[in-house]
Amino acid sequence: MAACGTSDDSASETTASTPESAETITVFAAASLKATFTQLGTQFESAHPGSTVEFNFAGSSDLVAQITQGAPADVFASADTANMDKAAEVGVVSGDPVNFATNTLTIVTEPGNPQGITSFADLTRPGLKVVVCAPQVPCGTATSRIETQTGVDIQPVSEESSVTDVLGKVTSGQADAGLVYVTDATNAGDKVTAVPFPESADAVNTYPIALLEESQNPQLASKFLEFVTGDDARTVFAEAGFGAP
Repeated sequence: MAACGTSDDSASETTASTPESAETITVFAAASLKATFTQLGTQFESAHPGSTVEFNFAGSSDLVAQITQGAPADVFASADTANMDKAAEVGVVSGDPVNFATNTLTIVTEPGNPQGITSFADLTRPGLKVVVCAPQVPCGTATSRIETQTGVDIQPVSEESSVTDVLGKVTSGQADAGLVYVTDATNAGDKVTAVPFPESADAVNTYPIALLEESQNPQLASKFLEFVTGDDARTVFAEAGFGAP
């Protein structure tokens, strides 16, 4: 797990002076939220001295599997409502999930777009190495939805378990193009060239967040959820390219 904020040592040093000093929460969050949630985690810790937010970033379907198998976590943030619904159906979610952001897909290529890709249909060109998310992952579900609506049948060289893995295949030169979220393309900067396509508007993913039944610190976890769904966090999401819920 990646962690942001104070370490256990520094947290213990403030125990005597801060009520929240020994409190830690673990947040399971979709891979596409890594940059924004890491930033928000730091801000949250500053607003709650002594608290620690630890993160586990992965594909939403993998996170649901981990949670249902007993992995300790306080909060779950999914890249789609379908995986949150799966978590709720098996009884690991506490209360009603809250939608906090939306995201859409874009094509990413190597810098400069050497293959001259200009449309979603171009991803079917013979010899073009394209990577996408696996169907059970939210970005893969969105890709499949667009394929169905457009009649375009992409034959990827690989299907990845998270959107960050797709991005990594493109930035490392292992693929000519990939389908990722707009936010991932924005965060990658000049490592890729983004190629927007209008059909992406028909497959918008909504991101929900929820407390988990087995939370060991529901009070601090609730505060984190309120922070993520508040106005300050909305600004962070907008700057990263996320849409409003």
